[in-house]
Amino acid sequence: MDIYKNHVSGILIVKKMNDSAHRVVLTSDFGNKLIDFEISEHDFKLNYVLPDLDKKIVINFLKNDFRELLRQQYPVSESFENENAKIYLSKIDKKAYYLFYNKSNGLLKQIIYTQNRKEKIDFTFEAKKHIFADSLELRHKDFKINIKLFQITENE
Repeated sequence: MDIYKNHVSGILIVKKMNDSAHRVVLTSDFGNKLIDFEISEHDFKLNYVLPDLDKKIVINFLKNDFRELLRQQYPVSESFENENAKIYLSKIDKKAYYLFYNKSNGLLKQIIYTQNRKEKIDFTFEAKKHIFADSLELRHKDFKINIKLFQITENE
């Protein structure tokens, strides 16, 4: 995770608690807990945060990013196509989401989140199956914040 000129690495665990809530825990490479929170579409509960990360801007970025990332429903209002992808537009309030599905395998490869017609966050996925991503990159367009997540398998 790169936030401005600071780099944080570790292990991120996302667990589905029920149909609408997830628990997110980020630990250091050595297993020390950095942040632990529960999130749903309307609720956010901070269970723990390392004092160095306990900044309102950091908490808000993580809360908003994971709320968008873990969104489960995208009502489709329009669809498009290009040579590589089927593109679906979903509008929710003043937000718009462009969902790009790979034509060759049908898997979600990118979500571009916009607000007031301005691109805010680019979520890019690499996956071999539709149930989870092998890697995920979140790139903010108006702040110097990038988050890269990689799935760890038993062989690694």
